Amino acid sequence: MYSITLKIDSTNKNPFHFLQTEFWASFKGLHGWTPFFFEAWAKKDDLTIDYKITVLVRKLKRFISFAYIPLGLELPDEYRQIISYESMEYSFLLEETAKELKKLLPKSVFCIRFDPPVEFSTNDEREIYLSMYKKINSKKITLKKSLTDVQPPDTVLLPLDKSEEELLAKMKPKWRYNIRLAEKKGVTVKPLGAEGIDAFYSVFMETAARDKIAVHAKDYYRSLLELSSKGQKIKTTLYIAEHEGDVLAGIITLFTETEAVYLYGASSDHKRNLMPAYLLQWTAIKDAKAFGSKVYDFYGIPPTDDENHPMHGLFRFKTGFGGNIVHRVGSLDMPLKAATYKVYILLEKIRSFYFRKVRKLLKRRR
Repeated sequence: MYSITLKIDSTNKNPFHFLQTEFWASFKGLHGWTPFFFEAWAKKDDLTIDYKITVLVRKLKRFISFAYIPLGLELPDEYRQIISYESMEYSFLLEETAKELKKLLPKSVFCIRFDPPVEFSTNDEREIYLSMYKKINSKKITLKKSLTDVQPPDTVLLPLDKSEEELLAKMKPKWRYNIRLAEKKGVTVKPLGAEGIDAFYSVFMETAARDKIAVHAKDYYRSLLELSSKGQKIKTTLYIAEHEGDVLAGIITLFTETEAVYLYGASSDHKRNLMPAYLLQWTAIKDAKAFGSKVYDFYGIPPTDDENHPMHGLFRFKTGFGGNIVHRVGSLDMPLKAATYKVYILLEKIRSFYFRKVRKLLKRRR
Protein backbone atom coordinates (compact mmCIF):
# COMPACT_ATOMS: atom_id res chain seq x y z
CA MET A 1 0.00 0.00 0.00
CA TYR A 2 1.02 3.59 -0.59
CA SER A 3 1.38 6.23 2.07
CA ILE A 4 -0.19 9.40 0.65
CA THR A 5 0.63 12.95 1.69
CA LEU A 6 -1.45 15.81 0.31
CA LYS A 7 -1.20 19.56 0.45
CA ILE A 8 -3.46 22.23 -1.01
CA ASP A 9 -1.87 23.86 -4.06
CA SER A 10 -2.68 26.99 -6.04
CA THR A 11 -3.08 25.29 -9.42
CA ASN A 12 -2.40 22.14 -11.44
CA LYS A 13 0.44 23.14 -13.76
CA ASN A 14 1.09 21.51 -17.13
CA PRO A 15 -1.37 18.59 -17.09
CA PHE A 16 -1.78 16.60 -20.31
CA HIS A 17 -5.58 16.52 -20.27
CA PHE A 18 -7.49 19.79 -20.57
CA LEU A 19 -9.99 18.65 -17.94
CA GLN A 20 -7.24 18.90 -15.31
CA THR A 21 -6.20 22.43 -16.28
CA GLU A 22 -6.71 25.61 -14.30
CA PHE A 23 -8.60 26.94 -17.33
CA TRP A 24 -11.24 24.22 -17.20
CA ALA A 25 -11.51 24.53 -13.42
CA SER A 26 -12.11 28.27 -13.81
CA PHE A 27 -14.73 27.62 -16.47
CA LYS A 28 -16.59 25.07 -14.33
CA GLY A 29 -16.29 27.48 -11.42
CA LEU A 30 -18.57 29.83 -13.36
CA HIS A 31 -21.24 27.11 -13.49
CA GLY A 32 -21.75 25.78 -9.99
CA TRP A 33 -18.52 23.91 -9.30
CA THR A 34 -15.81 24.79 -6.78
CA PRO A 35 -12.27 23.83 -7.86
CA PHE A 36 -9.60 22.52 -5.49
CA PHE A 37 -5.96 21.92 -6.42
CA PHE A 38 -3.68 19.49 -4.60
CA GLU A 39 -0.13 18.26 -4.78
CA ALA A 40 0.34 14.66 -3.68
CA TRP A 41 3.24 12.41 -2.71
CA ALA A 42 2.76 8.64 -2.75
CA LYS A 43 5.43 6.65 -0.92
CA LYS A 44 6.05 2.93 -1.06
CA ASP A 45 9.36 1.44 0.05
CA ASP A 46 12.05 3.58 -1.62
CA LEU A 47 9.71 4.97 -4.28
CA THR A 48 8.11 8.43 -4.05
CA ILE A 49 5.70 9.65 -6.73
CA ASP A 50 4.81 13.34 -6.96
CA TYR A 51 1.62 14.26 -8.84
CA LYS A 52 -1.01 17.01 -9.10
CA ILE A 53 -4.78 16.70 -8.81
CA THR A 54 -7.61 19.03 -9.79
CA VAL A 55 -10.86 18.26 -7.94
CA LEU A 56 -14.23 19.82 -8.77
CA VAL A 57 -16.87 19.91 -6.02
CA ARG A 58 -20.55 20.63 -6.59
CA LYS A 59 -23.04 21.28 -3.82
CA LEU A 60 -26.24 19.34 -4.50
CA LYS A 61 -28.08 20.21 -1.29
CA ARG A 62 -27.18 22.20 1.81
CA PHE A 63 -25.24 19.35 3.42
CA ILE A 64 -24.61 17.17 0.36
CA SER A 65 -21.76 17.68 -2.11
CA PHE A 66 -20.24 15.62 -4.92
CA ALA A 67 -16.52 15.60 -5.83
CA TYR A 68 -15.29 14.86 -9.35
CA ILE A 69 -11.76 14.30 -10.68
CA PRO A 70 -11.91 14.44 -14.50
CA LEU A 71 -9.20 12.52 -16.40
CA GLY A 72 -7.12 12.16 -13.26
CA LEU A 73 -5.09 11.35 -11.50
CA GLU A 74 -2.30 11.78 -14.01
CA LEU A 75 1.15 10.36 -13.29
CA PRO A 76 4.30 12.08 -14.54
CA ASP A 77 5.84 10.32 -17.55
CA GLU A 78 8.80 8.96 -15.57
CA TYR A 79 6.48 6.92 -13.31
CA ARG A 80 4.20 5.37 -15.92
CA GLN A 81 6.53 2.44 -16.55
CA ILE A 82 6.63 1.78 -12.81
CA ILE A 83 2.85 2.04 -12.32
CA SER A 84 0.84 1.26 -15.43
CA TYR A 85 -2.56 2.92 -15.65
CA GLU A 86 -4.00 -0.49 -16.59
CA SER A 87 -2.67 -2.17 -13.43
CA MET A 88 -4.62 -2.78 -10.25
CA GLU A 89 -1.78 -1.05 -8.42
CA TYR A 90 -2.94 2.17 -10.03
CA SER A 91 -6.47 1.48 -8.72
CA PHE A 92 -5.05 1.09 -5.23
CA LEU A 93 -3.29 4.43 -5.71
CA LEU A 94 -6.62 6.02 -6.66
CA GLU A 95 -8.27 4.62 -3.55
CA GLU A 96 -5.53 5.68 -1.16
CA THR A 97 -5.52 9.17 -2.69
CA ALA A 98 -9.30 9.39 -2.29
CA LYS A 99 -9.03 8.48 1.40
CA GLU A 100 -6.61 11.35 1.95
CA LEU A 101 -8.67 13.77 -0.12
CA LYS A 102 -11.63 13.05 2.15
CA LYS A 103 -9.76 14.78 4.99
CA LEU A 104 -9.23 17.99 3.00
CA LEU A 105 -12.44 18.28 0.97
CA PRO A 106 -15.66 19.74 2.44
CA LYS A 107 -17.26 17.41 4.99
CA SER A 108 -20.45 17.43 2.91
CA VAL A 109 -18.80 15.40 0.11
CA PHE A 110 -20.40 11.93 0.02
CA CYS A 111 -18.57 10.54 -3.05
CA ILE A 112 -15.43 11.11 -5.10
CA ARG A 113 -15.87 10.17 -8.76
CA PHE A 114 -12.76 9.61 -10.87
CA ASP A 115 -12.50 9.54 -14.65
CA PRO A 116 -9.00 8.01 -14.73
CA PRO A 117 -6.87 8.07 -17.91
CA VAL A 118 -6.94 4.28 -18.22
CA GLU A 119 -7.11 3.45 -21.94
CA PHE A 120 -7.38 0.35 -24.12
CA SER A 121 -7.05 -0.15 -27.84
CA THR A 122 -9.99 -2.58 -28.04
CA ASN A 123 -13.34 -2.82 -26.32
CA ASP A 124 -12.64 -6.48 -25.43
CA GLU A 125 -9.50 -5.46 -23.50
CA ARG A 126 -11.53 -2.98 -21.50
CA GLU A 127 -14.24 -5.53 -20.73
CA ILE A 128 -11.64 -8.05 -19.53
CA TYR A 129 -10.10 -5.38 -17.31
CA LEU A 130 -13.47 -4.45 -15.82
CA SER A 131 -14.43 -8.08 -15.20
CA MET A 132 -11.19 -8.57 -13.26
CA TYR A 133 -11.73 -5.28 -11.49
CA LYS A 134 -15.14 -6.31 -10.16
CA LYS A 135 -13.73 -9.54 -8.70
CA ILE A 136 -10.90 -7.73 -6.95
CA ASN A 137 -13.16 -4.89 -5.79
CA SER A 138 -15.33 -7.19 -3.73
CA LYS A 139 -12.39 -8.15 -1.53
CA LYS A 140 -9.65 -5.56 -1.56
CA ILE A 141 -10.75 -2.04 -2.51
CA THR A 142 -13.81 0.15 -2.20
CA LEU A 143 -13.72 1.80 -5.62
CA LYS A 144 -16.79 0.93 -7.71
CA LYS A 145 -17.58 1.21 -11.41
CA SER A 146 -20.03 4.08 -11.77
CA LEU A 147 -23.48 3.47 -13.16
CA THR A 148 -22.96 6.29 -15.66
CA ASP A 149 -19.86 7.82 -17.22
CA VAL A 150 -19.33 11.58 -17.00
CA GLN A 151 -16.89 11.86 -19.91
CA PRO A 152 -17.36 9.86 -23.12
CA PRO A 153 -15.24 6.73 -22.53
CA ASP A 154 -14.85 5.91 -26.23
CA THR A 155 -13.19 8.32 -28.62
CA VAL A 156 -10.98 8.75 -31.70
CA LEU A 157 -7.51 10.27 -31.35
CA LEU A 158 -5.84 11.61 -34.49
CA PRO A 159 -2.04 12.13 -34.17
CA LEU A 160 -0.97 15.46 -35.69
CA ASP A 161 2.70 14.61 -36.25
CA LYS A 162 2.22 14.23 -40.02
CA SER A 163 1.98 16.68 -42.90
CA GLU A 164 -1.42 17.84 -44.16
CA GLU A 165 -0.97 15.64 -47.23
CA GLU A 166 -0.28 12.61 -45.03
CA LEU A 167 -3.29 13.38 -42.83
CA LEU A 168 -5.51 13.54 -45.90
CA ALA A 169 -4.05 10.28 -47.20
CA LYS A 170 -4.99 8.52 -43.92
CA MET A 171 -8.65 9.47 -44.31
CA LYS A 172 -11.21 7.32 -46.05
CA PRO A 173 -11.48 8.34 -49.73
CA LYS A 174 -15.06 9.55 -49.29
CA TRP A 175 -13.94 11.92 -46.53
CA ARG A 176 -11.32 13.54 -48.78
CA TYR A 177 -13.95 13.81 -51.51
CA ASN A 178 -16.46 15.46 -49.18
CA ILE A 179 -13.91 18.03 -47.98
CA ARG A 180 -13.12 19.00 -51.57
CA LEU A 181 -16.82 18.99 -52.48
CA ALA A 182 -17.63 21.48 -49.71
CA GLU A 183 -14.80 23.75 -50.88
CA LYS A 184 -15.84 23.44 -54.53
CA LYS A 185 -19.49 24.26 -53.76
CA GLY A 186 -18.49 27.45 -51.96
CA VAL A 187 -18.86 26.48 -48.30
CA THR A 188 -16.74 28.78 -46.15
CA VAL A 189 -15.56 28.27 -42.57
CA LYS A 190 -15.06 31.19 -40.18
CA PRO A 191 -13.14 30.94 -36.90
CA LEU A 192 -15.00 33.07 -34.34
CA GLY A 193 -15.25 33.77 -30.64
CA ALA A 194 -18.22 34.54 -28.41
CA GLU A 195 -19.59 36.96 -31.03
CA GLY A 196 -20.77 33.97 -33.08
CA ILE A 197 -22.64 32.20 -30.29
CA ASP A 198 -26.15 33.23 -31.40
CA ALA A 199 -25.71 31.71 -34.86
CA PHE A 200 -24.18 28.55 -33.39
CA TYR A 201 -26.80 28.11 -30.69
CA SER A 202 -29.68 28.38 -33.14
CA VAL A 203 -28.30 25.43 -35.13
CA PHE A 204 -27.34 23.66 -31.90
CA MET A 205 -30.96 23.68 -30.71
CA GLU A 206 -32.02 22.24 -34.07
CA THR A 207 -29.43 19.48 -33.60
CA ALA A 208 -30.61 18.77 -30.05
CA ALA A 209 -34.22 18.38 -31.17
CA ARG A 210 -33.26 16.10 -34.05
CA ASP A 211 -30.80 13.88 -32.17
CA LYS A 212 -32.56 14.03 -28.77
CA ILE A 213 -29.55 15.32 -26.84
CA ALA A 214 -29.42 17.62 -23.82
CA VAL A 215 -27.77 21.01 -24.11
CA HIS A 216 -26.73 23.74 -21.69
CA ALA A 217 -28.05 27.29 -21.76
CA LYS A 218 -26.46 29.59 -24.31
CA ASP A 219 -24.41 31.44 -21.67
CA TYR A 220 -22.59 28.21 -20.83
CA TYR A 221 -20.95 28.08 -24.25
CA ARG A 222 -20.54 31.84 -24.43
CA SER A 223 -18.58 31.88 -21.16
CA LEU A 224 -16.26 29.14 -22.45
CA LEU A 225 -15.35 31.23 -25.48
CA GLU A 226 -15.04 34.46 -23.47
CA LEU A 227 -12.75 32.90 -20.87
CA SER A 228 -10.34 31.75 -23.56
CA SER A 229 -9.99 35.32 -24.82
CA LYS A 230 -8.79 36.64 -21.44
CA GLY A 231 -5.09 35.88 -21.74
CA GLN A 232 -5.41 32.12 -21.24
CA LYS A 233 -2.83 29.73 -22.69
CA ILE A 234 -5.70 27.55 -23.89
CA LYS A 235 -7.53 28.53 -27.05
CA THR A 236 -11.21 27.85 -27.66
CA THR A 237 -12.66 28.57 -31.08
CA LEU A 238 -16.13 28.56 -32.58
CA TYR A 239 -16.03 27.54 -36.25
CA ILE A 240 -19.07 28.37 -38.36
CA ALA A 241 -19.69 26.86 -41.82
CA GLU A 242 -21.72 29.06 -44.16
CA HIS A 243 -22.99 28.99 -47.72
CA GLU A 244 -24.46 32.05 -49.43
CA GLY A 245 -25.33 33.60 -46.07
CA ASP A 246 -26.86 30.44 -44.59
CA VAL A 247 -25.34 29.02 -41.39
CA LEU A 248 -25.08 25.28 -42.04
CA ALA A 249 -23.05 23.93 -39.11
CA GLY A 250 -20.68 24.84 -36.30
CA ILE A 251 -18.22 23.30 -33.87
CA ILE A 252 -16.47 24.47 -30.70
CA THR A 253 -12.89 23.28 -30.21
CA LEU A 254 -10.27 23.64 -27.49
CA PHE A 255 -6.53 23.65 -28.19
CA THR A 256 -3.66 23.15 -25.74
CA GLU A 257 0.02 22.41 -26.34
CA THR A 258 -0.68 18.71 -25.84
CA GLU A 259 -4.12 18.10 -27.29
CA ALA A 260 -6.91 19.57 -29.37
CA VAL A 261 -10.49 18.59 -28.56
CA TYR A 262 -13.71 18.76 -30.57
CA LEU A 263 -16.08 19.67 -27.74
CA TYR A 264 -19.45 20.53 -29.28
CA GLY A 265 -20.98 20.31 -32.70
CA ALA A 266 -24.17 21.45 -34.43
CA SER A 267 -25.52 20.93 -37.93
CA SER A 268 -28.62 21.97 -39.81
CA ASP A 269 -30.59 19.73 -42.14
CA HIS A 270 -30.49 22.60 -44.66
CA LYS A 271 -27.96 21.98 -47.47
CA ARG A 272 -26.50 18.89 -45.81
CA ASN A 273 -25.54 17.72 -49.29
CA LEU A 274 -22.79 20.38 -49.29
CA MET A 275 -20.91 18.41 -46.59
CA PRO A 276 -20.07 21.34 -44.29
CA ALA A 277 -19.25 19.08 -41.31
CA TYR A 278 -16.28 17.55 -43.15
CA LEU A 279 -14.77 20.92 -44.03
CA LEU A 280 -15.33 22.14 -40.45
CA GLN A 281 -13.34 19.25 -38.99
CA TRP A 282 -10.57 19.53 -41.56
CA THR A 283 -10.20 23.26 -40.86
CA ALA A 284 -10.01 22.62 -37.11
CA ILE A 285 -7.49 19.79 -37.59
CA LYS A 286 -5.21 22.04 -39.66
CA ASP A 287 -5.48 24.85 -37.10
CA ALA A 288 -4.76 22.44 -34.23
CA LYS A 289 -1.64 21.24 -36.01
CA ALA A 290 -0.52 24.84 -36.59
CA PHE A 291 -1.19 25.64 -32.91
CA GLY A 292 1.17 22.86 -31.89
CA SER A 293 -1.27 20.35 -30.42
CA LYS A 294 0.03 16.78 -30.54
CA VAL A 295 -3.30 15.00 -31.07
CA TYR A 296 -6.87 15.83 -32.15
CA ASP A 297 -9.51 14.23 -29.94
CA PHE A 298 -12.90 13.77 -31.63
CA TYR A 299 -14.32 13.26 -28.13
CA GLY A 300 -16.99 10.63 -28.04
CA ILE A 301 -18.21 7.73 -30.18
CA PRO A 302 -20.29 4.58 -29.56
CA PRO A 303 -18.18 1.73 -28.15
CA THR A 304 -18.48 -0.46 -31.26
CA ASP A 305 -19.30 -0.22 -34.96
CA ASP A 306 -22.87 -1.39 -34.36
CA GLU A 307 -25.28 -0.40 -37.12
CA ASN A 308 -28.19 -0.67 -34.66
CA HIS A 309 -26.70 1.89 -32.28
CA PRO A 310 -28.63 5.20 -32.46
CA MET A 311 -25.33 7.10 -32.82
CA HIS A 312 -23.79 4.79 -35.40
CA GLY A 313 -23.57 7.66 -37.88
CA LEU A 314 -21.36 9.52 -35.40
CA PHE A 315 -19.07 6.47 -35.18
CA ARG A 316 -18.66 6.34 -38.95
CA PHE A 317 -18.12 10.10 -39.29
CA LYS A 318 -15.43 10.44 -36.63
CA THR A 319 -13.53 7.25 -37.47
CA GLY A 320 -13.37 8.18 -41.15
CA PHE A 321 -10.73 10.85 -40.50
CA GLY A 322 -8.08 8.19 -39.87
CA GLY A 323 -7.49 8.37 -36.13
CA ASN A 324 -7.05 5.62 -33.54
CA ILE A 325 -10.02 4.36 -31.56
CA VAL A 326 -9.44 4.50 -27.80
CA HIS A 327 -11.59 2.91 -25.08
CA ARG A 328 -11.22 4.50 -21.64
CA VAL A 329 -12.35 2.71 -18.51
CA GLY A 330 -14.99 5.29 -17.66
CA SER A 331 -15.98 6.65 -14.27
CA LEU A 332 -15.09 5.05 -10.93
CA ASP A 333 -16.66 5.96 -7.59
CA MET A 334 -15.22 6.11 -4.10
CA PRO A 335 -18.23 6.31 -1.74
CA LEU A 336 -17.52 8.31 1.41
CA LYS A 337 -21.01 8.17 2.96
CA ALA A 338 -22.65 4.86 2.18
CA ALA A 339 -26.29 5.80 2.84
CA THR A 340 -26.17 9.02 0.83
CA TYR A 341 -24.30 7.29 -1.98
CA LYS A 342 -26.98 4.55 -2.25
CA VAL A 343 -29.73 7.16 -2.57
CA TYR A 344 -27.73 9.07 -5.18
CA ILE A 345 -27.14 5.92 -7.26
CA LEU A 346 -30.85 5.10 -7.09
CA LEU A 347 -31.66 8.58 -8.41
CA GLU A 348 -29.07 8.12 -11.18
CA LYS A 349 -30.76 4.86 -12.19
CA ILE A 350 -34.17 6.54 -12.31
CA ARG A 351 -32.80 9.43 -14.35
CA SER A 352 -31.01 7.07 -16.75
CA PHE A 353 -34.16 5.01 -17.22
CA TYR A 354 -36.20 8.14 -17.88
CA PHE A 355 -33.87 9.44 -20.60
CA ARG A 356 -33.31 6.03 -22.22
CA LYS A 357 -36.89 4.75 -22.15
CA VAL A 358 -39.63 7.07 -20.91
CA ARG A 359 -38.70 10.28 -22.74
CA LYS A 360 -38.24 8.46 -26.05
CA LEU A 361 -41.61 6.75 -25.62
CA LEU A 362 -43.35 10.05 -24.87
CA LYS A 363 -41.82 11.67 -27.96
CA ARG A 364 -43.04 8.81 -30.16
CA ARG A 365 -46.61 9.43 -28.96
CA ARG A 366 -46.62 13.14 -29.85
